[in-house]
Amino acid sequence: MIKKSPIALAALLVALGTASIATIPAVAQAQTADTAEKDKAKLEVIRNEWSKPYTEIQKLIGDKQYAPALEKLAALEASEKKTAYEIFFISRTKAAIASGMGDNVLLAKCFEEMIGSEFLPAADKLRFMEAMAGTFYNLKQYGDAQIWTKRYLQVNPANVVMQDLLVQNYYLADDFTTALKEVKAQIAVDEQAGRIPDEKRLRLMHGASMKLKDINTSTQALELLVKYHPTKEYWADLMYRLISKPGFTDRMRMDWYRLMFATENLEDDTQYMEMAETALLAGLPLEAKNVVEAAYKGGYFGKGKNVAKHKPLQDKANKQAADDAKTLDAGETAAKAAKTGLGMVNMGYNFVTYGQYERGIALIEAGLAKGGLKNPEEAKLHLGIAYHKAGNKAKAVEVLKTVQGNDGAVELARYWTYMK
Repeated sequence: MIKKSPIALAALLVALGTASIATIPAVAQAQTADTAEKDKAKLEVIRNEWSKPYTEIQKLIGDKQYAPALEKLAALEASEKKTAYEIFFISRTKAAIASGMGDNVLLAKCFEEMIGSEFLPAADKLRFMEAMAGTFYNLKQYGDAQIWTKRYLQVNPANVVMQDLLVQNYYLADDFTTALKEVKAQIAVDEQAGRIPDEKRLRLMHGASMKLKDINTSTQALELLVKYHPTKEYWADLMYRLISKPGFTDRMRMDWYRLMFATENLEDDTQYMEMAETALLAGLPLEAKNVVEAAYKGGYFGKGKNVAKHKPLQDKANKQAADDAKTLDAGETAAKAAKTGLGMVNMGYNFVTYGQYERGIALIEAGLAKGGLKNPEEAKLHLGIAYHKAGNKAKAVEVLKTVQGNDGAVELARYWTYMK
């Protein structure tokens, strides 16, 4: 939906007011006939014989007798040789009647006439254009709303409300291709200017791309939502898309679980169990223990059809974590003595799970430098995560941006840069 509704015609009319004859200056007697004739079209005057009927019209409007008021106004409108101001004056009075009657079609017609008049100030013309766009939008006449929205934006292209209305009109008229093109351009301008794109714009980008079955663009919209307006729900949608993406490898599943865990999106005990068991297989028993404890704390363990598996898994994770804590130094020594850097990378991340960030980061970096890694991009991903957990977000982003590949590591690395 649009960020803010454009001003309505009726409300605008009330704000501007309807002039009475008493407030309109008469033609100065000192003017010569030639001067008066020359300036006649520009003077804000009406003929004297309109004074009485217009006073009656005003009273009828005040008494909410709109049909008789409109009938009397029609008699004035039928007058011959009306000046430009008299035409404008009639349109404005008729607009007041249309507003009272709730006749938006007539009200829009009157406003269009007033916008075309030289007697409506430029600032008011802009407000009337906005009102025209808003009224047609509320009438669900999106084509007409778009005409006035575009006219407004030609004069004041920086108005955010009208920018959003432009896209909304396209979307509601089922022109999803143009809606998507326009909203992407708006978002690009926001980002280039260092502004956070509005959440509604990003949601519209997502909605339009889904209507077009453009999965890549809808995923981009989700990424921007996670980046600028993160919620648990946006994260879940994005992460499940990733795991279903062609090319995503099971080898990255533990890292997928890490982000799901960090965004509180693990949904049931089976996911907690799989994450803990995967961590144990990776030689990270403390991480497994922490996952099990979170499952109990969150009420996922200790009940349900898999309850018999929960306690044994907890016991296993606790025992392995206790044994592992006793052999950390020996494990580091053995990793450094290995022919490749794989052991150092793995042991380094293990230190990270213990909160020994500097020691873990140094070991991962040494493992990467030593080489011989089958999956160096995964190692860089873990190094970036380690920096993030250590609180060095700038370095984390620097490292994570270097991750390459098409197995899911690139996306996971990029998603970690969105984490606060």
